Amino acid sequence: MPAAAPTYLLPLLQLSDSALPTGAFSHSLGLETSLHRGEVRDEATFADWLTQFIRIQLVHSDGLAIRLACEADTPAELFRVDRELHASALPREIREAGVKMGARMLDIALAVAPSPELQCYADAVASGDCAGHPALAYAVAGKSLGVPLAELLASYLFSAATSLTQNAIRGIPLGQNAGQRVLAAAHREVRDAVVRVQTLGREDFGVTAPGLEIAQMQHERQRARMFMS
Repeated sequence: MPAAAPTYLLPLLQLSDSALPTGAFSHSLGLETSLHRGEVRDEATFADWLTQFIRIQLVHSDGLAIRLACEADTPAELFRVDRELHASALPREIREAGVKMGARMLDIALAVAPSPELQCYADAVASGDCAGHPALAYAVAGKSLGVPLAELLASYLFSAATSLTQNAIRGIPLGQNAGQRVLAAAHREVRDAVVRVQTLGREDFGVTAPGLEIAQMQHERQRARMFMS
């Protein structure tokens, strides 16, 4: 008999599509500050920036949050992850970006992969008990769909890398082929990140690079900007 695709595959592809209208195209997450300083100016320097962003920011914040959300047995445990993830985002623009993109991801996920667990999280965000974050909305949707953790992590992390690369193509600017080369090189980083996320302890949650946080804070007062963060 011909094999069928897993039932979770198409919803997962839809939720991880870089064209998903969550507003990610308007956020550089600190990249624009590095563009302004001249630290990121071409394919090689952007590839290095993206590598560090994946290894530090995405692994210890979004990635670990997804794992902890999947391990949560009760709504209270999930809500704790939400509050810690929101509190760990010290730059104001990054906190606000998480809330805005999280609200859009929740709305879309409820349409694509509705579940009682996702509705419970959405209700908590609506009531103010949770801040909301795209990684957690994605995690709850993926958990309800039965997506294996490694696939859930890989698809989210690569989607984030893709969005940042598209913004770099506009902001540096880079050619489309250069962007694809950067993403191809990021395959290994994402695979390694998936493994690392599964080995971290809760005490690793929210670890970040001070230089990146400072750049994200300085973006608030940057004179000319293309992006909201």
